[in-house]
Amino acid sequence: MYSRPLPHARTLRTAGTGAVVAVAVAACGGASSGGGTAGASGSSRHAVVTISEADGCQVSATSFRAGALTFDITNKDANAVTEVELEANGRIVGEKENLPAGFTGSFSVNVDGGSYELVCPGAKPDSVAITVTGKAASSAGTVADLLRQGAKEYAGYVNDQATELVEAAETLRDAIKSGNLTDAQTAYDKARPFYEKIEPVAESFTAGKVNLDADIDAREGDVPAAQWQGFHRIEKGLFADQSVEGLSTYAAGLVANTKTLRKLTVGLTFQPYEIANGAQELLDEVAASKITGEEERYSHIDLVDIENNDEGAEQAFAALRPGLTKIDSQLTATIAARFAALDALIETYRTGDNPSGFVYYGDLTKADKRKLAAAVKAVQEPLSKVASKVAQV
Repeated sequence: MYSRPLPHARTLRTAGTGAVVAVAVAACGGASSGGGTAGASGSSRHAVVTISEADGCQVSATSFRAGALTFDITNKDANAVTEVELEANGRIVGEKENLPAGFTGSFSVNVDGGSYELVCPGAKPDSVAITVTGKAASSAGTVADLLRQGAKEYAGYVNDQATELVEAAETLRDAIKSGNLTDAQTAYDKARPFYEKIEPVAESFTAGKVNLDADIDAREGDVPAAQWQGFHRIEKGLFADQSVEGLSTYAAGLVANTKTLRKLTVGLTFQPYEIANGAQELLDEVAASKITGEEERYSHIDLVDIENNDEGAEQAFAALRPGLTKIDSQLTATIAARFAALDALIETYRTGDNPSGFVYYGDLTKADKRKLAAAVKAVQEPLSKVASKVAQV
């Protein structure tokens, strides 16, 4: 699925106020239930979002005080809706994807005063105006300091991956221009990891008519045929058509879009809850479209994507780990152990038989895929609890 280590939070001014909001990216917080409205700033607070065919996008309250806030979502029967987003100034602040009819989920944010919009794409009505008053309390103390330091370190990781992505896209472009199909296929394999580690960054710049993630990573059928570009358009030419013909324009566009992504990430900062949300989003992506083999339809290097989504999520967790250990050491240990188990399982599929470094996905048995799905789910469950914990610090 076109979409997503962690989205950088860009500092923007929210509409209608002078308050500054740290805007999150690709957020996917812990699943939880139970309603509630705004409480004291910094306390655990919940808003209940209900999506239905009859009533569209509805939320239990539309006014909150600044601070930590969790949206608990139920899609009752709206088949056209699969996600919910909180937006400010055309930028996604937080979101929960993979919410088809009958599913529930949640995401957590920490918001400053300003005007927001809760959006349920495909619902009628599809949005609700949200007002936040006041200013989120500044954090101080050892735990907060550890989390802030982790956020800075993670920002460096994201910047490194964005730079590597541009260089890999340029190598792919040059290989296509040379006309050497084998070199181009290898360059495609080598470029994918950098995007998969930081996919939430691109998705955070998806609002309104802007969809940088789709421009870079849409699969066939995700967008109108005339708009299809990016990695997977190139993948089809290289691996299905077995040709570089006609791909130079798409390769040049990929380089331009990855450069735009790198430029947009410069100077961005993270909030701890954003890091947790992004880690969860990466694993959601694995569960939704990587385990099924839908992502790399022509190259079949889905294990490359799975391994690098896993790495991006684990890097995000590592950034939070020192602070999270002080908040909940048992939860931290559980997540670490389950990441280690997932890493070990993925390693069993490494091979030197092809440039991707992993066996082709079609060679996996149903039992292999079930084991991968179970290992991913085992990490998802405890990881989903992190955003709400760090959002309150």
